[in-house]
Amino acid sequence: MAKARIGLPPLDWLRVFEAAGRLGGFAAAAREFGLTQAAVSQRIGNLETWLGRALFVRGPRGVTLTIEGESFLPLVQESLTALERNTEDLFGTAPRELRVAGLPSHVQMLVVARAGPFLTRNPDVRLVTDSVAQRASFDDERTWLQVRYGKGNWPGREARLIAGEVLAPMAAPGVDWSAGMIELRGERPGWSEWTRLGEDIKGALTRLSVDSMEHALGAAEAGLGVVLGSIPLARAALTSGRLYRLDLPEMPTRDGYWLTWPADRLGGRRMRTLVESFHAAICE
Repeated sequence: MAKARIGLPPLDWLRVFEAAGRLGGFAAAAREFGLTQAAVSQRIGNLETWLGRALFVRGPRGVTLTIEGESFLPLVQESLTALERNTEDLFGTAPRELRVAGLPSHVQMLVVARAGPFLTRNPDVRLVTDSVAQRASFDDERTWLQVRYGKGNWPGREARLIAGEVLAPMAAPGVDWSAGMIELRGERPGWSEWTRLGEDIKGALTRLSVDSMEHALGAAEAGLGVVLGSIPLARAALTSGRLYRLDLPEMPTRDGYWLTWPADRLGGRRMRTLVESFHAAICE
């Protein structure tokens, strides 16, 4: 390896190195930047010559970071993030788009149904939603701002509570226990837990069993029975009168709906302000 040069190497080389180290290969870095793999390899080779150290071990099955490369990568990432953040704060314009991902029911009931105040306060911003098919897909989702359900403790992510999950018996107007109960299968507490509050369900039978709160609330609106429904998700239906709450106790849970993002993503003042405005709107 050639003798190291003194000073800061070209930014382009550092950005390519960071992508290759983060993504685990030259081919992935090439796709991110729209370069050829040979061009990525050349830039990293130039950086290694400049530093006088090998940053990657080349092998028949790909590349891996050397000890020097593993030590250098977080320093480069921190520096690039700080440079981007400070440049945006000094010279950038206000963000023109906010993109948020979530399960379809959460997007509809927590984002779309509550987006009015946010759009009114930010007339120049376009709100874009992305639906995630299942909760297990969140970590693979490229949209970094997400609505998630749980306890708010996702490693590497900040989380701001939108609403705690509270369940209560509800039904369509004119429907009572005689129509039966709608059962929701899954992680939420159900009718058996609710009866421990000391209430009598009057011998009602389970007439329908579904596997999502969205389907359970929809079935209740269709008059198919009484549901132990999510108050945060049913807010629009309760406000409009499509559903009504029975005069019975509600049941708070340990879970909730959260607005989350990667811990290092909101360094810029303008984007953080926009996300805070969005969070305040959907909490109203």
